Amino acid sequence: MATLTTTVTESVTLNGSLRGSTNSVTIEDINDVFERIVNCTASVSTTVAVFDTLPSTSAGAINVAKTKYVRVTNLETAVDIELAVVTTASSYTVTVRAGGSHVLFSGDVIALGEAGAPTFGTMLNLASLQVLPTTAVTARVGVFVGIE
Repeated sequence: MATLTTTVTESVTLNGSLRGSTNSVTIEDINDVFERIVNCTASVSTTVAVFDTLPSTSAGAINVAKTKYVRVTNLETAVDIELAVVTTASSYTVTVRAGGSHVLFSGDVIALGEAGAPTFGTMLNLASLQVLPTTAVTARVGVFVGIE
């Protein structure tokens, strides 16, 4: 077993004063990782990771209950991507700017997509991550998953 440590640092100098912070999160009992770089073709949705109850349930599936950390990074310098976080019954989509990342700290009971006012406490399991470049250019995307 291993310990996964993630660190986010913000640093900016405004009017001669340094502002920002550093936040670290430690995740114990990591036994496996899933890591890949995917070329996501322009104008096509690309599934970059699949989650299910067991790896044997779906081809290439990551055990959703044992997923402790998920990071999707847009490796491009000038192309934004849309990332769909697909759950078992809904999805939400976010734009990840060039060089940016989207992070989740679990795979089960993690997200809910809906129209209108938010409904708290009804989170669903992650089912897949899908990427669509926002322009007619192929985008490289890095995926890292820490698994218990």
